[in-house]
Amino acid sequence: MRRPLVAGNWKLNGSGASIEALVKGILTGASELDDVSIVVCAPYVYIPQTADLLKGSEVGLGAQDVSDQSEGAFTGEVSAAMLNEFGCQYVIVGHSERRALFGERDEDTAGKFAATRKQGLIPVLCVGESLEERESGITEAVVGRQLDAVIALEGVEALADAVIAYEPVWAIGTGKTASPQQAQDVHAFIRGRIAALNGDVAEKVQILYGGSVKGSNAAELFAMADIDGGLIGGASLNAQDFLAICQAGHNANH
Repeated sequence: MRRPLVAGNWKLNGSGASIEALVKGILTGASELDDVSIVVCAPYVYIPQTADLLKGSEVGLGAQDVSDQSEGAFTGEVSAAMLNEFGCQYVIVGHSERRALFGERDEDTAGKFAATRKQGLIPVLCVGESLEERESGITEAVVGRQLDAVIALEGVEALADAVIAYEPVWAIGTGKTASPQQAQDVHAFIRGRIAALNGDVAEKVQILYGGSVKGSNAAELFAMADIDGGLIGGASLNAQDFLAICQAGHNANH
């Protein structure tokens, strides 16, 4: 059985004081959820502080983005090696906000995925469709294309060392959530597409759902056969809300 994983994406939020309170709050409940992998993804400047706060705990540390370059004249960029040095274990790549707001293409995401793996970090590869794409009936074509860009560059075996997060763009920060069955259908499609190339990798890879997950709907989502946890935005900024989602992951495992 795949171990549930719940990752918090803090996005462009937080201060030194609020992050200290948030992490301490998460740690009060995380120790009782030892069968769930819990990860927090901090803004770059708060990664050292978050790493210090997490020291000695089982909660993992992630970054929200990474450069596809290892070094050089790339002002403002942060490399996977730098993240590794500061204790990051996970890196979100291809988040829908990076794609939509910053023009990141599928091949850019694939490059970031490769750079992350090269440093022994675990990429959290985000895939998902917009509302227009869903209403046009091309969800699978869009998600398949995003997945294929990574497979073409790195090979399907690379997904054994990665996490995939399906995030319907229309359900991020909107309060709308894909129904558990809608989410399951896409998760099953992703796993099936990988299985057609490598059954072992498909069986192993954790596929998370991201899109307005809350304590109130997490249990129903995580009960689905191919949903292995969540990539959590807004609810990850409140320790109790985030722990309620982690608890749903724990319950789904029993």
